[in-house]
Amino acid sequence: MSTIGKTRGLARLADADGHFRMVALDQRPPMFDAIAQARKITREQVAYADVTAAKRLLVEALAPHCSSMLFDPNFAVPAAIDLMPARCGLIMTLEEHRTEETSGGRKSRVIDNWSVAKIRAMGADGVKVLAWYRPDAAAGVNAHQQRFVREIGDECRRYDIPYVLELLVYPFLGSANHTVDYVESPGKLPSLVIESVREFAKPEYGVDLLKLESPLAANDLPRRDGGGAATAAQREFDAIGEICGRCGIPWVLLSGGAAHDKFERVLEYAYAAGAGGFLAGRTIWLDAVRRHFPDLAAVSAALNQQSVAILNSLSQLTKQRARSWEPRFPTFDHVQREGDFARAY
Repeated sequence: MSTIGKTRGLARLADADGHFRMVALDQRPPMFDAIAQARKITREQVAYADVTAAKRLLVEALAPHCSSMLFDPNFAVPAAIDLMPARCGLIMTLEEHRTEETSGGRKSRVIDNWSVAKIRAMGADGVKVLAWYRPDAAAGVNAHQQRFVREIGDECRRYDIPYVLELLVYPFLGSANHTVDYVESPGKLPSLVIESVREFAKPEYGVDLLKLESPLAANDLPRRDGGGAATAAQREFDAIGEICGRCGIPWVLLSGGAAHDKFERVLEYAYAAGAGGFLAGRTIWLDAVRRHFPDLAAVSAALNQQSVAILNSLSQLTKQRARSWEPRFPTFDHVQREGDFARAY
């Protein structure tokens, strides 16, 4: 019966039709960079107040148009928790954006002084964790990442809160295209994405919803026209859909900063493979911040016009083609008299 909390939490993250139409604003380095570019300063010079001001505008403009939003504790919550509509679900990120880079791969950790217990205590509807992962990383690195994800899964079971796991492939330290932030590689291997999903879909990790990148670079996806290239691309998405379907885990797509039209093409392939929605950020709001900050009125206008239009377009496609998630509660056959449920729970 411990899945009652997880089920109700997932229902809060989805809309009334069972589609996940979610906006991410937990991004930290991308937001720092957007403000730095707008102000013509370095990332290190970006003021805390500028970040919170931008995030407040995002919530104000976009929260009424999505099923849920993804916050970080250090910027988004102080900036705008008071603006969240009652019906908009709240996901809280747990991982620190600063990672440990080693020659064998990337290691993740939790934000200082933050925990699943605190996320549950503040009334959030889900815990989100980004795990950088490559199946071909060093054995010790992968063991660390697997343990990191598994231990958080145990905590999410303990507190009966949905566990949203984001998986990202990354370039190794020293490689030509290395970056500490996520930039989709045009030459990424679909197998790295698919095998990562295969690993973390195992029940031992306790994942309730997967947030996944496209197995193929968004800019290189062909039109879904039934031709040979489109058929080959669809097979990569179908491989993910088969894993998630077999394990009973709903999945959504992250935008990775792709252009709006490119991300919609990714969603077309993903929805044909059984995905249930999106958890997108930069594709929706980055341009408004980067072009207009620090003119807050101009940022707000761009968010309420262009960004809301993008979000509504993604939502329309999702309602038309995405798989609908349905809550499944445990049965109560063993409850025969007063007190049985409270005792068992």
